[in-house]
Amino acid sequence: MVAADRTFGAPGRGWGYVVQLNLPGEDARAGLPVVLGPEDASRPLVVIDAGHGGKDPGAGIGQLREKDLVLRLALALRDELLRQGGVRVALTRDDDRYILLPVRPDIARRLQADLFISIHADSTEVGTIARGATVYVLSDRGSNEAAERIAKRENAADEINGIRIAEQSDNVGAILVDLSQREMQAKSEAFGSLILREGRGRLPFREGTVQSAAFAVLKAPDVPSVLFESGYINNPDDAARIASPEGRRAFAEAVASAIRVHFARESGQATAL
Repeated sequence: MVAADRTFGAPGRGWGYVVQLNLPGEDARAGLPVVLGPEDASRPLVVIDAGHGGKDPGAGIGQLREKDLVLRLALALRDELLRQGGVRVALTRDDDRYILLPVRPDIARRLQADLFISIHADSTEVGTIARGATVYVLSDRGSNEAAERIAKRENAADEINGIRIAEQSDNVGAILVDLSQREMQAKSEAFGSLILREGRGRLPFREGTVQSAAFAVLKAPDVPSVLFESGYINNPDDAARIASPEGRRAFAEAVASAIRVHFARESGQATAL
C-alpha cells in the first residue's frame, strides 16, 4: 500500500515553509491504539499516556494506586476532548496493562501525533506536607542524551522534519535530532505554561512555572510532550481531589482548554491567546 503524504512547517521556518515526507503505511501502524474523534486526518492528534499500569502500580497508599487514578484522569481528558470535538485522541493504554517506558512516546511518534501528555501522581517520603500538581518538560540534558540515542538507533525508515536520518552520519543525525527536539522543547514549554494558565483557579499547583527533568517518557524528538504530575498520592487532600469526579472534571476541563489554545496558536488562528 502506498504511504500517505503529509506537509508541515520546517524548524525555524514557520508554517509558510513546507516540506513533504512519506507517512508509514498500514503495516507500520499495526498494534497501535485506535484513534478516536473526527475522521479527518488533518485534525490535530493528542496522545494521552496514563502512567504505569499492569505489574507496575506506581505510587500508592492503602487502596489508592497511581496506575488506577491516572487512568481515570486520562479517560476523563479523552472524553472531554471528544465532547468538545475537533481534536483526534488516542490513549497509550485504556485498561490495566503494562507498557515499557520507551514504547509510550514511540506510540505518539508512530501515530504522527501533534501533542503528547503523560499523566502521573507524585509521592514523597518526607510526610504529607507536599501538595499540588506539577508540569514537567524534558531537560536540556535529557534532550542531548535522547538525540544521541535516537540518531544511533533509528535507521532506514526514520525521518526528522523530512530529512532521512539513515542518509546522514551519526554526528549529523544526532545534530538533526537535537535541533528538532529543541524546537519541540520550546513548544512543550509553551504548552506546559498554557496548562498552568488554564488550570489557575481550577487546580492547585505546587510549582508556578514549568519544571524540567530527564523523564524517559518525554524523549520523543518530534512531538511536543509534557508530563503532568497530578498531585501527591500520599497527601490526603490531593488524593481525595484526584480520586473524585469533581477533581477529574477540573483536570479534564483545564487541560482540554490548554490543548485547544495550543492548537489554535499552532494553526495561526489565535496568536493573541
